Amino acid sequence: MTQTFFKESDFEIFTTDSTLETRMSAIQNEIQPKFKEIEEEILPFLNVQTDQNFFGHIAKHARRTVNAPKDTWIAFATNNRGYKMLPHFQFGLWGTHLFVYFGIIYESPNKQSIAINFEKNKNKLYKMIPKDFVVSNDHMKPDVIQKSKMNKDEFNKGIQRFHDVKKAEYLCGITIAKDEAITLTKEELIQRIIETYNTLIPLYKISIN
Repeated sequence: MTQTFFKESDFEIFTTDSTLETRMSAIQNEIQPKFKEIEEEILPFLNVQTDQNFFGHIAKHARRTVNAPKDTWIAFATNNRGYKMLPHFQFGLWGTHLFVYFGIIYESPNKQSIAINFEKNKNKLYKMIPKDFVVSNDHMKPDVIQKSKMNKDEFNKGIQRFHDVKKAEYLCGITIAKDEAITLTKEELIQRIIETYNTLIPLYKISIN
């Protein structure tokens, strides 16, 4: 029987009532070892494709003292001390889906200059990002906007909002619904991640120029 990588129980970690300690224990024991396996496959790919040296950062949720996290992730960035200040790649899960993103979040000190680069390249970006990809403007929420549901004006307004609103973020990539995710082998999932990041690398390169 084919061995799938993520299980129904992995997603249930985020959909059942749990204390902070109980959920963190499940994340550390069940999810983070899988993140390490993904990291081993993805870092060499990113290093070769970008000609830079990437590091993996597994979310520690260290600031939490009461509320259990609603999602968890690993991020890939070119600083071994952190990722939030840099354009980076993410992989993670909510209780309903996996996400595979490139992102710039509000902690980035270069957010506005990156947004100006996006504005200069907005026509290229609109054509480059596939219709089945999604855009998110807040990494702390599971809500996304389907690229296929945005016309060019709406797409450009999202880039403008990313520039104008201090807390606005820009994340782009794919989501994989739980029902599909639990059917994928490790090899199939890694291939989906690599294909997605390969599509997003031009967006990453625009963000660092």
